[in-house]
Amino acid sequence: MRLADLCPAVLILGLACPAYTLAESDTVATLEQRVAELEAELTEARQELARARAGSQAARPSGIRLGPLRIGGAMRVNYVYGSYEGTDGGPSRGGDGGNVELDTFRLEAALDAGPWIGRLQYRWYPADAGKSYSFLHTAWLGYRWDENAQVEVGMTRVPFGPGPFGLSHSWFFDQHYYVGLADDSDLGVKYSHRGDDWDWDLAYFWRSEPNFSGRSEDSTRYGNDPVRWRETISEEGDVSFDVRRSGYREANQANLRAIRKLRSDSWESDIGVSLQWGQLDGSRVDDGEHWAASLHAINRRGPWALALQLTRYGFDIDADNPWNSDELIPLGAYDFAWPVATEAWLPALSLSYLIETGDIPWLDSVRPYAEYSTILKEARGQFDSDLAVLGAAWTAGAWYVYTDMAWARGNFFVGNEGDDYSRVDGVGDFGVAGNRDRHYRLNLNFGYYF
Repeated sequence: MRLADLCPAVLILGLACPAYTLAESDTVATLEQRVAELEAELTEARQELARARAGSQAARPSGIRLGPLRIGGAMRVNYVYGSYEGTDGGPSRGGDGGNVELDTFRLEAALDAGPWIGRLQYRWYPADAGKSYSFLHTAWLGYRWDENAQVEVGMTRVPFGPGPFGLSHSWFFDQHYYVGLADDSDLGVKYSHRGDDWDWDLAYFWRSEPNFSGRSEDSTRYGNDPVRWRETISEEGDVSFDVRRSGYREANQANLRAIRKLRSDSWESDIGVSLQWGQLDGSRVDDGEHWAASLHAINRRGPWALALQLTRYGFDIDADNPWNSDELIPLGAYDFAWPVATEAWLPALSLSYLIETGDIPWLDSVRPYAEYSTILKEARGQFDSDLAVLGAAWTAGAWYVYTDMAWARGNFFVGNEGDDYSRVDGVGDFGVAGNRDRHYRLNLNFGYYF
């Protein structure tokens, strides 16, 4: 074939190449965009799976999507019936007889923009003693290297215990929450790595979460932390919480959590250890320090899950303080402060069974559970505080419902018959716990997540 015979073919091929290259470029761009969308959906699906395996207490996310930002929220309502007398004076404790009351309203935002991630959540609660209160629950910005490793900076959850909400599935949590060792967010930086065999979390917090809008001195917050309260000492020596400010704030706290994953064809276990140490910045009291160590495990076999945790914690403070004791320390949350035992063992367990209800169109799943936890206090004269819950968590689309029956000796959220909240030596179901009566509470919580 002569060169002249090739020219028309070369000319036609040259004219076709630009069109082919442009079409290929469009296809590549479209595929890259689709891959990015699928990766975002996969990341969200993995997060949902992690929450479900940890016993997460949040319904499936929905909300409004604005590019990489998802905006949503929730509203929850309680029906409460239990051993209550007179006027309610504490947070989320119902009233005399059966009560229907607003539990919480919250707005939240989630950022997923490639490697950049973030979470923001603010909550409002109904009036307590004539004044409503609200606080920030979560506020952090992070960077994700891949699906296994990320860092978070801001007001982020402290890595302690087997999961984000401890081991509990119930509305009440377990006793770890009430001494500040479950679902507590502080201000700091946290690095997390999720591997095939190990999960690691390493964190530093320069202080606890701040106080927000309420009537208390330092306790309008979600997580239980050492706080500063205001007190008045009368001529008789009785103490109430009204005038001079004293107490503690957390500072320079370090956390380490390691979880080993064991898997077989029929079961899986996540066995871990959590360690925590930090300083206590005193106001009108000497500085101190606090620490906690915990062994925990979540064991799953089919729909069954058995979670166990044993924790030892301590607050090292001096007895030269306005309440004249190194065996009690003021902790606060939900716009109220109370004394808590400074040294204790804390065992807890949860047994649950997940029922997938695909044949029922109006119900997605139900998880019945039985849970027990207790604060075994070291100081003489301090009675132990225990909490037992039988209940179930129900999911249906955007609805998440708890049906719980709780019995407790020494839990501020369960009953108030015979309690005396006007004295340091009588207040504090988690401190001295002078009232050893067992209280009960039926709690039905209806949550709609949007």
